[in-house]
Amino acid sequence: MKKYEDKLTFLQAFVNKDDFFKKITLYKDLLKKFNAVHNLTHFNNIDENIIDSIKILDFYDLNDKQRIIDIGSGAGFPAIFLACILQESEFFLFEPSVKRASFLRVIKTELDLKNVNIIKEKIENYPSFKVDLITSRALMDVKPLVKISSGFYDDKTLFLLYKGSEIYKELEDLKDYQIFNQGFRNYCLLKMKEKLC
Repeated sequence: MKKYEDKLTFLQAFVNKDDFFKKITLYKDLLKKFNAVHNLTHFNNIDENIIDSIKILDFYDLNDKQRIIDIGSGAGFPAIFLACILQESEFFLFEPSVKRASFLRVIKTELDLKNVNIIKEKIENYPSFKVDLITSRALMDVKPLVKISSGFYDDKTLFLLYKGSEIYKELEDLKDYQIFNQGFRNYCLLKMKEKLC
């Protein structure tokens, strides 16, 4: 697990590092088994995708975010790995695909992630509740994502969006954001003062 320690500075101070590494190993084993049957993801380098999921923690402290939604959780990137680190936060993973939601339930149980809730729904079809952080990784453009999140955020909620090179174009007309770049990845932290029309 040296590659994780080399690429993730925050792990030096993380007290549950050994438990985190065990969870990563278990996750990778379970993903390999599920992928053989259900074709959940085409990622060749799972470690790089896990690192990408939590690299934001080297740039920005999310420990004060108590309630976190992940939209379009897929195979668990980034939410499962953020949940392994942010153990005091409660996560709500929205994934409408039956096979992916089933996989996420197995991961929740096998990794003993008591702070994770799997919701097999599209977020826009679910009764809204306010959260501190909304995450999404390469699901859709920024503005449509903010729109489907209506009712789940207020002016204190932070969006954490895992984006590529098109992020600046997607943020046109939006003002309250920060971007942290790491190679191909742009981690966008966005606050919405008002609802998008």
